[in-house]
Amino acid sequence: MKKTGFVLLITLVVFSCGSKKKIVTKKGKTKQSTERVVKTSKTTTSPNNPTKNTNLNSTEIYINSYSDIAMEEMRKSKIPASITLAQGILESGSGKGRLSVEANNHFGIKCHGWKGKKIYHDDDRSQECFRKYDHATTSFEDHSAFLTSRGRYSKLFKLKPDDYKGWARGLRAAGYATDRKYPEKLISLIERYELYKYDDMVLGDEYVTRHPPIQNTSINHKVIKGDTLYSLSKRYHTTVEELKRLNGLKNNDLSLGQILIIKSN
Repeated sequence: MKKTGFVLLITLVVFSCGSKKKIVTKKGKTKQSTERVVKTSKTTTSPNNPTKNTNLNSTEIYINSYSDIAMEEMRKSKIPASITLAQGILESGSGKGRLSVEANNHFGIKCHGWKGKKIYHDDDRSQECFRKYDHATTSFEDHSAFLTSRGRYSKLFKLKPDDYKGWARGLRAAGYATDRKYPEKLISLIERYELYKYDDMVLGDEYVTRHPPIQNTSINHKVIKGDTLYSLSKRYHTTVEELKRLNGLKNNDLSLGQILIIKSN
């Protein structure tokens, strides 16, 4: 009887120890699992991850990513940064198009005697040859070289450096794009996202000094197709707010044939 009681006691002790061991093991696994979740969370919210800011759309992210490059190219080649950015947005689908993703080609530049890497893509015709770059920056540099080295674009460089509308229309006229609405699409992007401000940042005070305000005592302007308060403010060296004040405007809407006071006595 004593032997039976001793065996029973030993069994209870072993069972008790085994249960505690299982609890400790389970607790350890839970802790490890929690640590893995935390690490994953830190990775997805990394400061280097552009998708962390859900307030920006793909076009705004594109502008933030490439505006500095566009301004640098404007300094070197005299191509308005606004035009470069608008073309990049339009041609690359804000950086999401196949050519930009697989070939770093942000401007849809075709081979045209290109001796570097190539990619074939359906465009006006099936499987046309496009240039392929190792880095996006090279695409922006080649875009500048492409426009500055071809005579058919030479007239564009005679325009005022902030004349993005002239550049938009001139690119289409010189054969850069076959889309008849190409100029309007560029201008729309520039004005919607205020890309002209990057031209202003490059030009700075030096341009204003070289192009002083018009000295006429009184100026009126009849609104034609394509006019905006911003374009008129740049043309007449004033501000949008001043134009609105002089003309009693509550918003930026204009009507064809409308007579605007640009400067009063």
